[in-house]
Amino acid sequence: MKKLLAIICSLVLSLSLAACGGAGDQQNQQTAADQPKEAGNAEPLRVTLPTWTGYGPLFLAQEKGLFEKHGVKVELSIIEGLAERKQAMAGGKVDGMATALDVLATLAASDVPNQVVWVLDDSYGGDGILAKKEFQSIADLKGKKVAFEIGTTSHLLVLTALKQAGLTEKDIEAINMTAGDAGAAFTAGKVDAAVTWEPWLSKGSAADGKVLLSTKDLPGIIVDAVGFRKDVVDKRPEDVKAFVAAMAEAMDYWKEHEDESHEIMAKGLKIDVNEFVDTAKGLKFHDKEENKQILGTSSSPGPLYQSAKNAIDFYLEQKQIDKAPAPEEMINPSFVEGL
Repeated sequence: MKKLLAIICSLVLSLSLAACGGAGDQQNQQTAADQPKEAGNAEPLRVTLPTWTGYGPLFLAQEKGLFEKHGVKVELSIIEGLAERKQAMAGGKVDGMATALDVLATLAASDVPNQVVWVLDDSYGGDGILAKKEFQSIADLKGKKVAFEIGTTSHLLVLTALKQAGLTEKDIEAINMTAGDAGAAFTAGKVDAAVTWEPWLSKGSAADGKVLLSTKDLPGIIVDAVGFRKDVVDKRPEDVKAFVAAMAEAMDYWKEHEDESHEIMAKGLKIDVNEFVDTAKGLKFHDKEENKQILGTSSSPGPLYQSAKNAIDFYLEQKQIDKAPAPEEMINPSFVEGL
């Protein structure tokens, strides 16, 4: 009898423990569902960028923990020099870069295959052609001194504007200067016009000048994007997918928490928040739906393909590259499509 009683007690105890364990497992599963996804790769995606307002959303995604939430570690680094950034990308010291689309095109042409997976912004008045007030149109630049940096997007912008006005580069006196120096030269009265950006567009306008044409008039000329080396995209597609999902969520967060987001992005870029807000006015930032429209699909390419082709054709004409990468090899819309 005692033996039978011991067996019954043992069975009751076992059932009680199992029941407790089942409840605990269910609770653990519920808790785990609320936790961030585990990063698909122990190594972070290393992304470099220069100090520029357009790249602020990267810091927003990082500060709000959105990369980790979607299951990827991301390491952001600021490298100001373009040559140094290109070298870091080519040498595999970084996995991706936030930069102008044309820079990624020149990298692809230099045997550093890369793919654009997210479009950050489009210059929308942030770049332009500053000229004397008496000039009424681009045609008035004929025979005048125009300062811009040869072989850059500023050069592409002025060539596009001249072409629309029925002129070529031979019709102006080109003065080779960086965008900042060009703006300063115009303000000092040393040139008749300058291809520059903010704050020089505002400074020049206040110094008896005017913005003759801006990127509001020529959208798609200067586009900022994030591109990853193709070998990284091929080997780590889940991490790239998580990166894109985090960027999409960061843009949504910005819309709902504007002031907080401005503070975070300015801090990440190490610039004054007022400077961030002022320069952001000249940019058109893109969210998930706009990225889908801009990138398009493999079977139905979006307008970014034409922007890439324009940049490639420009650098070929300038003899800065000697081969043309195919836009469809540079742009990968699949990650945005999957959002």
